[in-house]
Amino acid sequence: MGNTTTVALVTGANKGIGLETARQLAAQGITVFLGSRDLAKGEAAAKTLTGDVRAIQLDVTEGASIAAAVATVEKEFGKLDILVNNAGLGTFDRPTTTEDLAHWRWTFETNLFGLVETTQAFLPLVKKSEAGRIVQLTSILGSLTLATTPGSPIYGASGFAAAYGASKAAVNMYTVHLARELEPLGIKVNAAHPGWVKTELGGEGAMLEVSEGAETSVYLATLPADGPTGGYFHKQDRLPW
Repeated sequence: MGNTTTVALVTGANKGIGLETARQLAAQGITVFLGSRDLAKGEAAAKTLTGDVRAIQLDVTEGASIAAAVATVEKEFGKLDILVNNAGLGTFDRPTTTEDLAHWRWTFETNLFGLVETTQAFLPLVKKSEAGRIVQLTSILGSLTLATTPGSPIYGASGFAAAYGASKAAVNMYTVHLARELEPLGIKVNAAHPGWVKTELGGEGAMLEVSEGAETSVYLATLPADGPTGGYFHKQDRLPW
């Protein structure tokens, strides 16, 4: 079954932070399933990496796609050690008063509901790991404390991207509850803010390179037994909820 192999799955990994996360995990000798809605794009991305990287079709908004991915991982390894819920989307150019309900639903469908469904589907395999790790990609824009603190990095931006920020705040709360329930099993669940990264989502004006943007996910994915759970991190620093 290959149970001595450390197995990871990264969603939304055919580009950007997800692809870099897969790259860095594979460089540590971890077998990585590179999740991609478009399998051809995932396969092309996997070929750019070294190590044991396997493209897998995975659309977090499609239950059948998630179930098929679970079946593949279960058949090949019988467990999943690391789940990085990286897939996400959003826009940052709409004032709160003009962000319509369809846009809210579009945002939450991937950022929250897709993340929850993917986590629940893979959880039986994570429970079979000796050191299960779940990483939820969130954002500093999900921090209620920083959004309401004058002078914080996001205080001035809080009038935009309400749907995105709310979806990430919801991911943060889900992380807290999931971490508490799974803590007795030794499974660690943490929320990761990658930073403002030069990706399609972050734009060219972002401060961090993609290699830096993956650091938080990789840190939380490879925590030792005495590492934290139920936290909200950027790199190794805790963020306020």
